[in-house]
Amino acid sequence: MEALRQVGEWPVGTAAVGVTAASAEVGTTGDKTAMFPFASVTKLLTALASLVAAEEGVVELDEPAGPPGSTVRHLLAHASGLPPEGELPIAQPGARRIYSNSGFEVLAKVVAVRAEMPFGLSASLDGSPASGITGTLGDLLALGRELLAPRLIAPETLTEATAVAFPGLTGVLPGFGRMEPNDWGLGFELRDEKRPHWTGERNFPRTFGHFGQSGSFLWVDPNAGLACGCLSDRGFGDWAKEAWPRLSDAVLAESSGTGAAV
Repeated sequence: MEALRQVGEWPVGTAAVGVTAASAEVGTTGDKTAMFPFASVTKLLTALASLVAAEEGVVELDEPAGPPGSTVRHLLAHASGLPPEGELPIAQPGARRIYSNSGFEVLAKVVAVRAEMPFGLSASLDGSPASGITGTLGDLLALGRELLAPRLIAPETLTEATAVAFPGLTGVLPGFGRMEPNDWGLGFELRDEKRPHWTGERNFPRTFGHFGQSGSFLWVDPNAGLACGCLSDRGFGDWAKEAWPRLSDAVLAESSGTGAAV
């Protein structure tokens, strides 16, 4: 894929980037088998595991979890009132969108207690279920294919998880500032009309995904029928704010008319 050539110009030491449709990879660059930290892209896998648990009756999305008045749904949607770090709430549940690593750690504990087994994921988890996964580009693109055509959960569950949860909440999108609203699904950050954003101007508003401070991202654009993932050895910063949207726009421009779109 020609669009991926620009990755070679990025100010990073090593990067692995790829694009996939639901049925097969479209193109990759870099070592697909090299291990990188996913950082907060971990939250996508933790959310997916929690949704599987909900479908299997291990937990219920609207059962109490976290601070008083909060539920599993609040924790997934960064709407529980918990701060970024720590378990002392700083807002009432459902009042603000506060991006919270702690919320995902509490969520994983709840699922583990209900399941009567340690919280686990298919990739390598070392530490926090909010940010502790390491894996390969192959792992990341496999997740992209699952989110384009789900097999682990029902399509209806994914539709619910990628719709706005607790609409209208204001909050800070890490690295990009205050968003009004800061729309989020159940573990999935939603592009909607956010500007500036780490995806491209060509991404449809329905695009969802996550990025991580390790220089990682995964977006899934259901309208284009594509997912794009990145792992790198340079942390998120101004370079990524310029490079990632430009790459996303090039990927979508090149793929239009190829049959990948749905």
